[in-house]
Amino acid sequence: MKDYSKKLFLWLPISIAVLFLLNISLGSITIPFDEVINILLGNDGSKESWANIIINFRLPKALAAVVVGAGLSISGLQMQTLFRNPLAGPFVLGLSSGASLGVALLLLAGVGVVGTGLFGLSSWLVVIAASVGSALVLSLVMVVSVRVQDSMTLLIIGLMFASLTGAVVSILQYFSTGEEIQVYLFWTFGSLGGLSWNEVSILLLILISGLMLVIAAIKPLNALLLSENYVQSMGLNVRKSRAVIILSTSLLAGSITAFCGPIAFIGLAVPHLTRLLFHTSDHKILIPAVAMTGSIIMLICDIISQVPGSDMILPINAITSIVGAPVVIWIILRRGTMKNTFAG
Repeated sequence: MKDYSKKLFLWLPISIAVLFLLNISLGSITIPFDEVINILLGNDGSKESWANIIINFRLPKALAAVVVGAGLSISGLQMQTLFRNPLAGPFVLGLSSGASLGVALLLLAGVGVVGTGLFGLSSWLVVIAASVGSALVLSLVMVVSVRVQDSMTLLIIGLMFASLTGAVVSILQYFSTGEEIQVYLFWTFGSLGGLSWNEVSILLLILISGLMLVIAAIKPLNALLLSENYVQSMGLNVRKSRAVIILSTSLLAGSITAFCGPIAFIGLAVPHLTRLLFHTSDHKILIPAVAMTGSIIMLICDIISQVPGSDMILPINAITSIVGAPVVIWIILRRGTMKNTFAG
């Protein structure tokens, strides 16, 4: 790693720490920064309500932003490498569409959560429904991945799964009431708030599990930058490597969608930003760099969504799209040079 990259690598965790504290400090209720630090250190705040807000609401939300940013970014990196496609994202295999279908069946088919909101027991029902939908698509993709010979065919099939599930959701919306559609649309906006410590803990455990699979796949990921034939020439099993990559992506992206809803562009844009900053395609460097950069971007988006100085909270999915869309446009405009980027 070059000296420039080493210095930049050291700045990433510092940036996460600063943005993490800033994220916790901002909100509809103004809490002095020294009080925030005091409460985080385990001391009693001047007001009991401040400690409750920070510990039970803002701290889990900030941790969720770190986990979501890292998980989606790593998922996007794996998909772009597997398919050698700069426009591939973590949901290219239809996982988000599968989760959306599960939630749509729950919310739009009138099974009892409409009118109760997305809190309490109904929140876990939404998570379970999204997880089942995502797992169903994952199962289909895994079966197909064993049968197909190349990744491009798998990519096309994944897009077809997404189109199919999207069509079913559209039909459900057509026959649903305005109230049911409103609740479903609220879920599609994405949200980092409202997660309990139990939910954040589950997300963190899944992130660690996904990271372990990613680390095990570093060698085939680097080999895939050249071709699947090169993977075979190194004595690696292409289909097994592909399955590990898909499983890791599914764990990360599927669980995040289940708990936080679909969050766009982070997994698509962050890997390219990281390659641009570090000038490398080596996954030994990219995986931790992408994870930290994703956390930084997600924390920034969450801060913006809170509209500092206002009681308004914007949908996180809208903010990530505003940040990520210009990056994707830049990718398309430079598509003729993206092959050089993947070749390292």
